[in-house]
Amino acid sequence: MDILRDLMDFLDSSVTMFHAINECEKVLQKSGFIYLPENEKWDINKGKYYTKRNSSSLIAFDIAEGDYHFQISAAHSDSPTFKLKDKPIIEANGYLKLNVEGYGGMINATWLDKPLTLSGRVMVNTDTGIETRLLHINRDLFIIPNVPIHFNREINKGFAFNNQVDMLPIFSAGNLKESDFDNMIAKELGIESGDILAKDLYLVNRQKAAIIGFDNELISSGRLDDLECVYTSLRGFVEAENKNHINVFAVFDNEEVGSVTKQGAMSTFLASTLDRVNTALRKSKEEYYTAIAKSMLISCDNAHAIHPNHPELFDVKNRPVLNQGIAIKESANQKYTTDAFSRSILRKILEKKNIPYQTFANRSDIAGGSTLGNLSNTAVSMNAVDIGLPQLAMHSAYETAGTKDVGYAFDTLKAFFETNIDIKDDSVILEV
Repeated sequence: MDILRDLMDFLDSSVTMFHAINECEKVLQKSGFIYLPENEKWDINKGKYYTKRNSSSLIAFDIAEGDYHFQISAAHSDSPTFKLKDKPIIEANGYLKLNVEGYGGMINATWLDKPLTLSGRVMVNTDTGIETRLLHINRDLFIIPNVPIHFNREINKGFAFNNQVDMLPIFSAGNLKESDFDNMIAKELGIESGDILAKDLYLVNRQKAAIIGFDNELISSGRLDDLECVYTSLRGFVEAENKNHINVFAVFDNEEVGSVTKQGAMSTFLASTLDRVNTALRKSKEEYYTAIAKSMLISCDNAHAIHPNHPELFDVKNRPVLNQGIAIKESANQKYTTDAFSRSILRKILEKKNIPYQTFANRSDIAGGSTLGNLSNTAVSMNAVDIGLPQLAMHSAYETAGTKDVGYAFDTLKAFFETNIDIKDDSVILEV
């Protein structure tokens, strides 16, 4: 239960991508990792370091002596939600409403009729320039009300929510004025409202993470996709004993909207970080190319568990269930990176450690989603495999997964980081 309680604290604290990276930093700093700003010169050798970009993506690396190659995990810090627009207040019919737009592919109905708050970052004017402040207002502030069934008799037969009409939260029922919104943020940050220069703010479901079930079988929370993978890969990374290569823990932002940002998986972030490590270690460009060819990536993004009420939506064989291990994901159209070569490496590691695993593939007549593995491979190409913790209700405001799978995922990532994967063209030697 210790790892579950720690995960729940991580989930409750990581209310936005900025807060998730902040929580990762706390763990890394406690474990002795040294921060290297991207805009400063790096002076490094054997040791533990991390850097970040946009305060929403992070890459940490643990440099050991021995064989020169990288073993990398990659997850993402963002989750589907609603983002506040720059001019956020709409006055209508005696109410003040928040002007928001969808971020990613959320299940709209799951956001209605529940307490919400606001979190993100605020850019603040200071005497010396501009500072970034993290914001999380720890109060029940907003609600998005459903239309009563009396006025929408067909809602239980299916209803298409309009984001500009149906998904706007109530800020005030008449007591407040528009300026009170910035006043609220300023009071929370201990500044004057006139010092607010810009905001990246998101709606947050106020429901805390919870263990559910008479036998504690389920964990439910907002943002399980993909903070479960962020947490378990982070724990596996910092607790692994690395004696022989360079372990890398990467968390990218904006996976839910395509990864095509300066801090996304398709950006220069991973490539430039690895290249700078190579340069700082006084390696040649030839040695860098050789190291990349010998490297391996685990793309960590949660997987779909078979749904108890709709098994017909899932493949007849490759259909993970809760609490029976991580899922290795594959796709013939290459939405996932897994192939026979990378699958065999991970399978060998898991079977050596007696760690259970499952497989996931979509039904052949259902198009699946994509993730960050192949997208990051467009910038830095290497052998890679896609995995995830099986979960229910992906992209809901409150998702559900299996409690045992948290430990299995941690064991998987720790074993990956502790195994030296020596890739020799079309063969592999594994050394624990």
